[in-house]
Amino acid sequence: MTEWIVRAVVNALGLTVSAWLFAGITVTGSTDERRLITLVVVALIFGLVNEFVRPIVAFLSFPLYILSLGLMFFVVNALMLMLTSWVSGVFDVGFHVEGFWTAVGGALVITVVSWVVGLAFPPKDDWR
Repeated sequence: MTEWIVRAVVNALGLTVSAWLFAGITVTGSTDERRLITLVVVALIFGLVNEFVRPIVAFLSFPLYILSLGLMFFVVNALMLMLTSWVSGVFDVGFHVEGFWTAVGGALVITVVSWVVGLAFPPKDDWR
């Protein structure tokens, strides 16, 4: 349970940095508090998409991972971000990603933020 909360916070941080860097990624809300709530909800949606949809897509696109020498990783991450944007639109959450290349950039930023936070705070199993 705690791991899910940590992942949600890290995803929210990555989404915040992505929205700050890319004009095509928007987080709406009337106040800063509303935007923070939107980011947390979107982070949870993104976590669910990555938990349940991404493994299926990754498995089905495995030959493309091999053919592209791993570059398909970026495409799948971008598609997961676009799916998160679509689900957010269905549930009227104030989050939108405009275009595939913006999604690729946003997914790359989220990946880098997750990696940096993972370096700073390793999982408990690695603590000695």
